Amino acid sequence: MDILISIGMAFLWAFWIMIPAYIPNPAAALIGGGTPVDFGKCAKDGRRILGDGKTWRGLIGGILVGVIFGLVQMVLVDYFQWDFLPKHTIITICALATGALLGDMIKSYYKRRLGKERGAKWPIADMYDMVVGSLVLMVFALLVTGNIGWFAENFDSVWFLLGTFAAILILSPLLHRGTNIIGYLLGLKDVPW
Repeated sequence: MDILISIGMAFLWAFWIMIPAYIPNPAAALIGGGTPVDFGKCAKDGRRILGDGKTWRGLIGGILVGVIFGLVQMVLVDYFQWDFLPKHTIITICALATGALLGDMIKSYYKRRLGKERGAKWPIADMYDMVVGSLVLMVFALLVTGNIGWFAENFDSVWFLLGTFAAILILSPLLHRGTNIIGYLLGLKDVPW
């Protein structure tokens, strides 16, 4: 029974930690439009650097929505004294929200280099681009600001940290697929993947 509780807590923590990273991509799709981040420019290979799907409005709006969700999480944890959940900081929230969209843009860059068009499937990269981007930027931001103790403050053991990371790796593709299907059904996406 204890193992089931530990697994359940790891998934709860995974979801809670990643909310600021999970929100920006769908928010960017809803808010996006306007001037592309690459300003319509092509790379040396003649293909667009990122494409029309990555816009300044979507990037900035997606990050802001992710940060707002993270701030709400911080208020909820403090107000309701939810000591059983990890405690975000401004640093973790901003890094997760920004890293999610930067990871998506880096993937788009390489997708264009491989000749894949916007909306084309690239299964592993499509599912984990925002996970890698958000977690790498969060760890980097915590290191640079001297707040690496955030991990020790929130995880009582390396095993629980690794379990939470494993839960993120399992949960992320499921949520990615689910939100893409919903976006497709609502007419916000051209393809359901």
